[in-house]
Amino acid sequence: MDLMGEDLTRPTRAGRTEDGPPVRAVLPPPLRAWLGPIAVLGASVAVVLGLLFAGDGGPGTVDARIGASVDGTGAWWRDVALATDFLGEPVGAATLVAAAGAGCLLLRRPRAAVLVVAGTGASVATTKLLKPLVGRTIHDGSLSYPSGHTAFLTAFALVVALLAAGRPGLGRTAGTSLVLAAALVAGAAMGWAQVALGAHYPTDVLGGWCTALAVTPATAWLVDRTADRQGDRTADAVRTERG
Repeated sequence: MDLMGEDLTRPTRAGRTEDGPPVRAVLPPPLRAWLGPIAVLGASVAVVLGLLFAGDGGPGTVDARIGASVDGTGAWWRDVALATDFLGEPVGAATLVAAAGAGCLLLRRPRAAVLVVAGTGASVATTKLLKPLVGRTIHDGSLSYPSGHTAFLTAFALVVALLAAGRPGLGRTAGTSLVLAAALVAGAAMGWAQVALGAHYPTDVLGGWCTALAVTPATAWLVDRTADRQGDRTADAVRTERG
């Protein structure tokens, strides 16, 4: 407590404060041992697929087979696909991010709010950087690899699942399973919609999913590290003032 009556706290590496409540990391420490290798694997798959389909203007063999299986989607299912696709459009994506960010702030988790924006934004930005590098096209020449829509919804699901997995009492296995299940469901839903609407090849979708798996945990780690360093600087300044 300083002379003005303000309660000054310092986040520590263990995720606690010296004088206040615990500070929850957005990348739960128990999950790091699993998500690190998964992120590396996701990055590797995304790069390999990008190299395989660089400069292509049509579907591969696997793409054609999977595409044929979802071709001819009925009117009702097409409406579902369009609704899912909307979640990856600028208005839909901004709505999801704003709602989740506001929820984090209401729960007094500013670090989590930063991850909602940074995690989804970094994933989508990565797909935009990769598209011209890979140069794969679909239909009228639109760049297609990797799928930004799939990367966004997968990243959003990953962020929400990471925040839920950080709750006390949830073990490493259960937390990792929750995060991967959320990523799989979100990626599969948006991926199906993109293929059904003819917006992407199936391998574009896989590339977008792997991009989110690689970028989101790395962004969460960076957010935690930056916040911890900022806390250390603040604590040092407080100790200097008190001294």
